[in-house]
Amino acid sequence: MDRLDAIFAPETIAVIGASTQKGKVGHDIFANILSGGYTGTLYPVNPKAKSVSSVKCYTSIKNIPDPIDLGMIILPPKAALQAVEDCIAKGVKGIVIVSAGFKEVGGEGARIEKEIKTLCANANVRLVGPNCLGVINPSEKVSLNASFSARMPAAGNVSFISQSGALCTAVLDYAADKGFGFSKFISIGNKADVDELDLLRYYHNDPDTDVVMIYMEELSRSAEEFISEVREMTSGTNPTHVIAIKSGSSDAGAKAAASHTGALAGSDALYDAIFTMSGILRCVSVNQLFDYAQAFAANKYPTGDKIAIITNAGGPGIIATDMSEQSGLKLAQFSEETIKELKKHLPATANFHNPVDVIGDAARDRYENTLTTVLADRGVDAVLIILTPQSMTDAIGTAEAIVNIARNSIKPIVCSFMGVVDVSDGVNLLQKHKIPVYQFPESAARSLGALRQGMKWLFRKILPQFRLEYDTAKAKKIIDRYLKEGRLVLGELDGNEILRCYGFNTLPMALSKDKTEACKIADEIGYPVVMKIVSPDILHKTDAGGVVVGLEDGKSVEEAFEIIMEKAKAYSPDAHLEGVLIQKLAPKGKEVILGLSKDPVFGHAVMFGLGGIFVEVYKDVAFRLSPMGRNVARRMIKSIKGYPIFKGMRGEKPSDIEIVEKHIVSLKAMADNHPMIKELDINPLFVHEQGEGATVADIIIQLEKKES
Repeated sequence: MDRLDAIFAPETIAVIGASTQKGKVGHDIFANILSGGYTGTLYPVNPKAKSVSSVKCYTSIKNIPDPIDLGMIILPPKAALQAVEDCIAKGVKGIVIVSAGFKEVGGEGARIEKEIKTLCANANVRLVGPNCLGVINPSEKVSLNASFSARMPAAGNVSFISQSGALCTAVLDYAADKGFGFSKFISIGNKADVDELDLLRYYHNDPDTDVVMIYMEELSRSAEEFISEVREMTSGTNPTHVIAIKSGSSDAGAKAAASHTGALAGSDALYDAIFTMSGILRCVSVNQLFDYAQAFAANKYPTGDKIAIITNAGGPGIIATDMSEQSGLKLAQFSEETIKELKKHLPATANFHNPVDVIGDAARDRYENTLTTVLADRGVDAVLIILTPQSMTDAIGTAEAIVNIARNSIKPIVCSFMGVVDVSDGVNLLQKHKIPVYQFPESAARSLGALRQGMKWLFRKILPQFRLEYDTAKAKKIIDRYLKEGRLVLGELDGNEILRCYGFNTLPMALSKDKTEACKIADEIGYPVVMKIVSPDILHKTDAGGVVVGLEDGKSVEEAFEIIMEKAKAYSPDAHLEGVLIQKLAPKGKEVILGLSKDPVFGHAVMFGLGGIFVEVYKDVAFRLSPMGRNVARRMIKSIKGYPIFKGMRGEKPSDIEIVEKHIVSLKAMADNHPMIKELDINPLFVHEQGEGATVADIIIQLEKKES
């Protein structure tokens, strides 16, 4: 038996802090459990009352004669601590603390919460909260509304997790209006014990849950643990589809970073990485959260990206077409047989090609025949039906036809019944039969795109991992020397040496102290060369005018040396200038950036994107965290908008994508082996044609001080 069964399906509940006064949380929660038709036995606990809502009251949970599964506590922190001790002594299996005043206010409240957490952990009692709305299970076997929301939702196959109690009440109200049902519903508040991962494990094993919606404020687990476990739940033959919205997407903390990677690695970018790697679909609004959940709850999925659109109005059909393409879908090309069949059922003024316009006066039969015909086309993977209320429109009849056809089709059908009053009966019928229906075609198309995205995740390609070897000891020796000397910025010479330890191809280079030495080095390396200022105080050399590219002879090298030194002094008069680096010019290739950034919560993130001087303008980058392997790296590269550049455009040969995959995996290994790396930028890395590898052109590595 799962310990969380005591939270979601208790046979007995004690409400500690039950109140006789209406409007108080202690009264309303007790009344909600009672009026919600709870199938178990309910006990109010209040030493100052004889009864609550006509139910006999007990002075303490210890005085209740029967065993108790769940203790609901609605008391201030000090009294709650005593109640928890009493619950544990009684042998309860689960506790929900609804009341606030704990960790969220700090001080004594935080101390008491910590003490409660320890007590529950030692007694193996699962704890939800404090500072939460409570728990709801609408199943007729349980019928539990242990929350301060008066609304019991309908039963469904979607479960909900929220950190915010206030949002929960709004969500329940919204769900009731949409005819949306839930399997389980919980607010977790401060997450002293039970958190999102605990609940995802429980929901994944719950036969009544197919889809999970999450409202998340922050993740309390390590990213690696969360990703590794959730990825298993969202994959395989019995997946749980997870849809999430994350609040608080400010990246203000990233502004202080020295590297491009650090500047782009805000918390929101890292949550994007966590969701993507876990197979969680991220939403930008609560509306979208419901839209996607409705589509997934229907349990029908497109096997491809080709959709058919049926509409009785041209404008909405065009809107749906545009949004479908933006959502990664394509309009299906109908077969000749399909078009021939459509012509039998539609007037001559109709459009027989995709999107099919059945004309404004279309009644039930026209929709029915058109839907049957396009569903039968092998080139159609899903159908989007748009209905706008016009004088001849039969919303309820059309809905009935859609329900009957959908019953015998494995292909997903989503609807947009536009308007409110005129189509409401049809909408209610579709909702009742779990056919996704939306007010506007954009939402319907976007939701179909989300379904397709979910399928792509399930059927993603898994390749064998790379076998890579590194010279970890040599890299450690270089880093330790810098730390010992108190230097936290690695020069390019030593930075490249570390990269070579991890399989990167670097260019011949040497440091010159004067223009004569610069010429000598350039002659030895061979022209053309690149010259760069070397200073621990100048991290972005281009900004200081400290980079000159493509020098072809000794005279131009001498001139460039003097210009670079002058510009560097003007840019930062107090900077310590070590000299000018002479480097062989890299062979041509596509410019990308690779980087590392250390987050205080989630650890090292790897960044990949289009590189060069425009990296912070276009910001076409992606981040990923542990666990990092070949498949994560491959999908990471494909996720950026500029990916087609590497496939070979306008007659160009494709780039060596595999070497970039290896470098991404190697960078994460470097971060794991040398956790004192704070930030790292390889910008640009020149990626050459397929089979010809990649070359590092510039590198910054920043270290952090060892803790004493």
